[in-house]
Amino acid sequence: MGLDLSPDDILALDARTEGWPAGLQLAALSMRGRDDPSGFIDAFAGSHRFVLDYLVEEVLRQQSDRVADFLMATAVLDQMTGSLCDALTGSDDGSAMLEELGRSNLFVVPLDDQRTWYRYHHLFAEALRARLVGEHPGRALTLHGTASQWYADHGMLENAVHHALAGRQVGRAADLLEAALPELRRRRRIAPCSRSRTVSPPPLSSNGTVR
Repeated sequence: MGLDLSPDDILALDARTEGWPAGLQLAALSMRGRDDPSGFIDAFAGSHRFVLDYLVEEVLRQQSDRVADFLMATAVLDQMTGSLCDALTGSDDGSAMLEELGRSNLFVVPLDDQRTWYRYHHLFAEALRARLVGEHPGRALTLHGTASQWYADHGMLENAVHHALAGRQVGRAADLLEAALPELRRRRRIAPCSRSRTVSPPPLSSNGTVR
């Protein structure tokens, strides 16, 4: 497209789009005529007009209502597992849906070898969230609240606090932080002993709980 990008800009753009060809093309179209391509690449996100247009026209409208509803309901999540998706969608097919999206190459990335946890492609997730907040802000807050409850129920309090704050449930976030304080204090006490070795995170069962 005749863009004069430095090697650093190319690497940054590849990282920002995670190598997604359509994302690279959309970014290139957006950079035409701009004086500061580096600044644009740093700011390029799923809320950009071209990405949103592509998402709505070429992705969501080609999906069944079932898939489109699932994508919008789970858009608030940074990481997904079957039962967490079920909590947000009110269905019981979250694991099957994630596997289906993975087989269809629909912007999902597995986070473990067992394909228990997934995430959306970063630009795709940002575009989904921008659309959700723009069209259904109240629903977005409700979904964050539901995600917070699921994480709290599964003992993952840091994630629970994150979603409580995103859902504007400040009081709930404060309560969760208070509940997490004993564990935080325990980690602080053992930190000096663990600096010289690598500590693996606790393994997760298929429903996301710590084993």
